[in-house]
Amino acid sequence: MPARWVEGGGLGIESSTFSPARTEAAAFHPSRGQDVVTRYPFLAPGEPLREAADWRGALVGKALPGGTVTAAAYAELSTELIDRLRDLGPIDGLWYDIHGAMTVEGLDDAEADLLARIREVIGPDVLVSTSMDLHGNVSRPLVHHSDLITCYRMAPHEDALQTKERAARNLVDLLASGAPRPVKAWVPVPVLLAGEQTSTRIEPAKSVYAAVEEVASAEGVTDAAIWVGYAWADEPRNRAAVVVTGPDESAVAAGAERLARGFWDARHDFAFVAPTGTLDDCLDEALAAGARPYFISDTGDNPTAGGAGDVTWGLERVLARPEFKDPSGPAVIYASLPGPSAVDTAVRAGVGATVTVTAGAEVDDRHAGPLTMTGVVHSVRHGDRDAETEVVLRVGSVQVILTRLRKPYHLERDFTELDLDARAADVVIVKIGYLEPELFAMAADWKMALTPGGVDQDLPRLGHHRIRRPMFPFDPAMHRPDLTARIVAPANRPLTDTDE
Repeated sequence: MPARWVEGGGLGIESSTFSPARTEAAAFHPSRGQDVVTRYPFLAPGEPLREAADWRGALVGKALPGGTVTAAAYAELSTELIDRLRDLGPIDGLWYDIHGAMTVEGLDDAEADLLARIREVIGPDVLVSTSMDLHGNVSRPLVHHSDLITCYRMAPHEDALQTKERAARNLVDLLASGAPRPVKAWVPVPVLLAGEQTSTRIEPAKSVYAAVEEVASAEGVTDAAIWVGYAWADEPRNRAAVVVTGPDESAVAAGAERLARGFWDARHDFAFVAPTGTLDDCLDEALAAGARPYFISDTGDNPTAGGAGDVTWGLERVLARPEFKDPSGPAVIYASLPGPSAVDTAVRAGVGATVTVTAGAEVDDRHAGPLTMTGVVHSVRHGDRDAETEVVLRVGSVQVILTRLRKPYHLERDFTELDLDARAADVVIVKIGYLEPELFAMAADWKMALTPGGVDQDLPRLGHHRIRRPMFPFDPAMHRPDLTARIVAPANRPLTDTDE
């Protein structure tokens, strides 16, 4: 018999407190009502999970990573979500689909705050299943208000849809079985590393995360998860964490402690997923290499980690290189730099026109100012979900992608739609951390440039002062922490323990 009502809701973003940018409500592109349900392919009509429950949507919004969410934006979106839940009436279950690294002006634990407010409407007896990014943060209050909680097991997140489906299926299965609420074992792990140091493509994360499936498959366990945490926000909750859920307290506690020990014991072995260097070093190696295309990650201003996206520091140095002054020089693609007025000028001039424009540093000018460049308009594209309008400007031998708004460049079509052949380029520079799967497969070689910005990979250089201490790697000689499992009270009982 299908559960009477299962609803979907949540807000997702990772937002850097080290970026001067602010995120407004429109950035979340919220889906409402049945549009929430249709955004997930595993809930399409006829799919087994769709038929297993009466699915209704409240509001789900997902934003491109960015700066801190304004108090007004959070109030607007959270109030609408809660009002929609109230209007839909009694429910049996809620799937809470979030990222887990949302920072909000005036709040330290936004996702737990939102779920606590949701609980005031739906009540303590409704079952809640939370799905997250592994770069989210997991506090004790968030675990308390959730009955099931899980996250991705791969970085890059090739299992994102599978994780969401697992969270939804676990919820429906629990509702159908009528079983008691699962036991929840939580272990905070005082390690805070960048995602580029903990990619599951390589060791030790590959083996650390392989153990998650082993624990999740054990008798008496429903699900298991390790969160790396989000390194570019300065909040007390920011750190790694483990949660294991299931009907058997001994099994979930043992599994959680095993995973926490594995992560802690590997802490010194985590390393960047690719060779690193200064931007100039990376350019020198790219030009000397025989492999093409050679990819360089401009990591410090990565918009998919929370960077403002408009730092000009990297592009300024690229355009200053004598090798790239002549159009016949090495073919370089640079993605990308926001500059609304520059885009407008290029659009008005049209393809083939020579224009002089100024772009960048409207949000983050701490490392370099606005950049003026003269080039030929190569292509124009309108209608992108993130960028709105994109322009390619050929400056010397560099094809510079300019955008009205920030945009990540993760797919080959992001280039081909701009009449750019990344495979034929000598060097492709992207504001990104680890390469997403399509770019990784395309790259003949790759290096990460450790550049400045709101998501600087040199974490101690950022100046965290509110995270809990001691914390690795900020305190490399710290003693072994308490990695025993904390059994967190179910949502229908008071939480007597504080966060730690």
